Amino acid sequence: MKLKQTAIFLFFIAISFTEAQAQKGWINLFNGKDLKDWNIKIAKHNYKENYANTFRVENGVMKVGYEGYTDFNQQYGHIFYKKPFSAYLLKVTYRFVGDQAKGGEGWAWRNSGAMLHCQAPETMRKDQDFPISIEGQILGGDGEHERHTSNVCTPGTEIVYQGKLFTPHCLDSKSKTYHGDRWVTAEFLVLQDSVVKHIIDGEVVLEYTKPRIGGGNVSNFDPKAKTDGKALTSGYISLQSESHPIEFKRVQLFDLAPYYKNKAKLEQILSKILKQ
Repeated sequence: MKLKQTAIFLFFIAISFTEAQAQKGWINLFNGKDLKDWNIKIAKHNYKENYANTFRVENGVMKVGYEGYTDFNQQYGHIFYKKPFSAYLLKVTYRFVGDQAKGGEGWAWRNSGAMLHCQAPETMRKDQDFPISIEGQILGGDGEHERHTSNVCTPGTEIVYQGKLFTPHCLDSKSKTYHGDRWVTAEFLVLQDSVVKHIIDGEVVLEYTKPRIGGGNVSNFDPKAKTDGKALTSGYISLQSESHPIEFKRVQLFDLAPYYKNKAKLEQILSKILKQ
């Protein structure tokens, strides 16, 4: 085989190998059957107590509901995947349904989130409201007004946005508004503490860098878990219960840690998986 032909052959082999890696690399964090790979922490309750069956699986969907609550009473809940990740693409397909629980705050109407780089759930105190984390906030529209989704909020954390330290609690994305009980897919590209991108319908709607522990917006935490200034290079992933019923039919992750130090390989993989 001539040198030029050999080079072309090896090039196509490399492309095929990358495509195969992209297909095989997805992990279904939610298996569609049960919650055996997840751990629950609800404010005012002990770790792993699934108060009032808040989180459950029905008809292949992870549901967050409040039928067993008499009053929400700031019992914010989070369900954590069993292991941490450092560099990844997270894909979450969700929809809001029904009516908000009695006692839920006005801001929590059709409000939930995918929490990124969370502290370990067992390190949360019983009355702690939110995990120290970066929140990929997801919001539903009211049928009339503009309300962006895939925003960022910062419970016990800080970020750098457009080259400057951002200290307010939440920052809106530039996404469109999604009204009604429709399914929406949000993606979150997290590359350790270098960059985080929020993606909706294939468009980057928000981008920020250098997430770290710091600031406020979290209460009743163990001071040992909040080392201000510490870079968030890895952590757990959790999904929220904030008083409005929500369903998740897909929670999928592509682990990018094996490619993180090889920029060319990382870009190859990302070019494939972001189209899937």
